Amino acid sequence: MKRSATVLLTALAPISWGTTYAVTTEFLPADRPLFTGLMRALPAGLLLLALARVLPRGAWWWKAGVLGALNIGAFFPLLFLSAYRLPGGMAAVVGSAGPLFVVGLSAVLLGQRATLRSVLTGIAAAFGVSLVVLKAAGALDTVGVLAAVASTASMSTGTVLTKKWGRPEGVGPLALTGWQLTAGGLLIAPLALLVEGAPPALDAPAIGGYLYLALGNTAVSYWLWFRGIGRLSATQVTFLGPLSPLTAAIVGWVALGQTLSPVQLAGMALAFGATVLGQIGGARPGPTTPGPFSSPEKNGQELSMDVTGPALRR
Repeated sequence: MKRSATVLLTALAPISWGTTYAVTTEFLPADRPLFTGLMRALPAGLLLLALARVLPRGAWWWKAGVLGALNIGAFFPLLFLSAYRLPGGMAAVVGSAGPLFVVGLSAVLLGQRATLRSVLTGIAAAFGVSLVVLKAAGALDTVGVLAAVASTASMSTGTVLTKKWGRPEGVGPLALTGWQLTAGGLLIAPLALLVEGAPPALDAPAIGGYLYLALGNTAVSYWLWFRGIGRLSATQVTFLGPLSPLTAAIVGWVALGQTLSPVQLAGMALAFGATVLGQIGGARPGPTTPGPFSSPEKNGQELSMDVTGPALRR
């Protein structure tokens, strides 16, 4: 598959994650972020495991656990904690710094030298996102700031380690995604029960919302994300992360009647331009054969990504 097609398919993941805020606020029970994270991760992981019919072997039991914790199990709770404790879109701004985390981690773990262009592009992307989502706010909450930084570092580390470790022989991205989602969901389950108590009663809109989040927003999107990590560089993939807050802003404007100021539009243009620039002139895609990926050159606030959702609530 041509590199441009791979980039476009991978970009569908953060675009999908950008719809999470609208679905959560319009269809799901209020104030149940951990339960929502559980319902996104565990059903999707079990479904992909059933489709792939492949379980980890040997060292991949702990590797899948580590990746599942970094990309899902730790990332989701830290993300929501920061979003609820920080004002405006501050959590999204911290999350949009993911490319800078990945540039540094790639130098350490993949032996890839950071370039001035990648650093400046990462700064431009974060600044553009800040113009879109950041509101006037008072003093920052220390716990919220630390959680935001930790969530971004968690997803960034998971992205780089996914590139570094590759996949075991005979295992495709579908199985690898299923392992991580299942491991992450199992980590979130006891935390959700402890913090939020028993699951809430669900009506038809909530059931539909959770089905969308588990299937399209998580199972398919994370499969595309991890597939992209296998074919592109870690830095190229993470520069797609700002598409999540941009999508959230567009969905809020189109579907929820929110307004976009000239400053926000300028920020969207800047962040989108940085996203495009992050794909140009990068390293060649890594090999698609099993085994460790080469190290040519992360968002994930799901950012993945998802980082603008609860944050835009404030």
